[in-house]
Amino acid sequence: MQPMIDADNPSYRLGVTTMDQTHHEFIALVNQLAVSDRDDFVTLFAQLVKHTHAHFNSEAALMEQYRFPAIREHTDEHQRVLGELDRFGEKVARGSIAMGRDYVQNHLPGWFDLHARTMDSALAAHLKLQDNG
Repeated sequence: MQPMIDADNPSYRLGVTTMDQTHHEFIALVNQLAVSDRDDFVTLFAQLVKHTHAHFNSEAALMEQYRFPAIREHTDEHQRVLGELDRFGEKVARGSIAMGRDYVQNHLPGWFDLHARTMDSALAAHLKLQDNG
């Protein structure tokens, strides 16, 4: 089976080490979920939820520290996705694996692609400007 998200896509390397590392970990989890069996899926989905909360908290701290102009839009998007992940995480924990798989396969890859290429690349550009300014 082909990975859900192409880890080698250059659009996902933003030139900010912490963001790039976190994205690499996120991609690995999503791709593991795509090929996991039922029992592993439950465990990995819980890890994905936990990782994504930490991921978004880290980005929120950077946005605040560096006074990112689009912080509100970016944070709102994070909250929306965390809400989805939390709801699906509860369903998966109760045994609704098919719903979780559908979310991982049909929603997360497209969302991540767009988010990384737009909102996260804008944040990375802002951070790099601040470090050089």
